[in-house]
Amino acid sequence: MKNETILILCAHNDDQILGCGGTFAKYAKEGKKVKTIIFSYGENSHPHFKPGIIKKTRKKEAEESDKILGGSGIKFLSLADAQFKRELKEKNIKEVIAKIIKKEKPSKIFTHNNGEMHPDHNAVHSLVKELINERIINCDVYLFEIWTVLKVKKNLPTMIVDISQTYKTKVNAMKAHRSQYNLPGVIGLRWKMYFNAILNGWNNKYKYAEVFYKLK
Repeated sequence: MKNETILILCAHNDDQILGCGGTFAKYAKEGKKVKTIIFSYGENSHPHFKPGIIKKTRKKEAEESDKILGGSGIKFLSLADAQFKRELKEKNIKEVIAKIIKKEKPSKIFTHNNGEMHPDHNAVHSLVKELINERIINCDVYLFEIWTVLKVKKNLPTMIVDISQTYKTKVNAMKAHRSQYNLPGVIGLRWKMYFNAILNGWNNKYKYAEVFYKLK
């Protein structure tokens, strides 16, 4: 359906690309409205710069990448890096997300897998589970992997998306994050992104593919 809305809930402003950028671009190409909620500006990525400078830079990069992917806008929640557990409560983020979901009525939500190395990713995942348990989220919810240590239980169903036509768009969107692109950790994630796309494609008879676990 062209009029449906897809919602992505992620911790930082490149997670939506690393985790589901090819699928994001594919849905947008099909005429779907894809909106991204980013919990933090990721100001700790460059500790030698003032946080205000990094926030401004990363916001600009995220908006540029959203245009490349064909997205329908980004909302930043301005949580402090590595302080999610505290600030989720202090800033009533659950209520903020609930209002967004009520307004947008998404057909699908994409978010972080559990068991990731980054505590902010896990905090977002836990919040989504709370919203599911409280029946605020009633649509399908899919999990993507970025810094996964422990795999999701294999009894969860999977969704495989052929991104052969949009993988290049995903790469170009990632390149828009110039301040992050050559950081040591991000270089590793870029290679992981590339090999995962090839491996997932090979296993499912596509050139490139993304695989998601269905949480709900």
